Amino acid sequence: MNPTVNNQGNILSVGCGSRQSESGVIRLDISPEVNPDLVWNLNSFPYPFDESSFSIIECFDVIEHLNDIPKVLEYFHKILHPDGVLKITTPHFSCANSYIDPTHKWHLSYFSFDYFSNSHNLSYYSKARYRIRYRHLQFQGGRFNRSILSRLANKFPKIYEQRWAWMFPAWYLYFELEAIK
Repeated sequence: MNPTVNNQGNILSVGCGSRQSESGVIRLDISPEVNPDLVWNLNSFPYPFDESSFSIIECFDVIEHLNDIPKVLEYFHKILHPDGVLKITTPHFSCANSYIDPTHKWHLSYFSFDYFSNSHNLSYYSKARYRIRYRHLQFQGGRFNRSILSRLANKFPKIYEQRWAWMFPAWYLYFELEAIK
């Protein structure tokens, strides 16, 4: 594919893996073996997309592998439409999977993306602004973990992460961040 990609899709799936080709989706991956629409290393800047190219960017189990999360979120912000949505999944820092994979560079929290909102006192680290539309701690296991523990941890995430995360590890985090432009 041409190094500069035209806006043929409304959705950018980064780290698409073996996701099948579908209309309206541009599949990007670092590995040519998975046959993506575009082979690209997200640690290489600038990205080959025009500003405001996508309404949705899906970043599932990728962000923890990247060198510079603030820079990546700035580029995602640039290529999202105004009010476009960045969807992220990543292992929670208390999950063993966060540490098992030797390619993971970051171990993230429920609050890791607060730095990109206007309300955070350290938001000056990046000019990219997002509104956190949704975030969720997901638990693995039986009914207790998936319902009761999940409900409590998501209602009181600060207490959960400070006091209970190592006793009752979460599985992963899901975020929906809306680009503010």
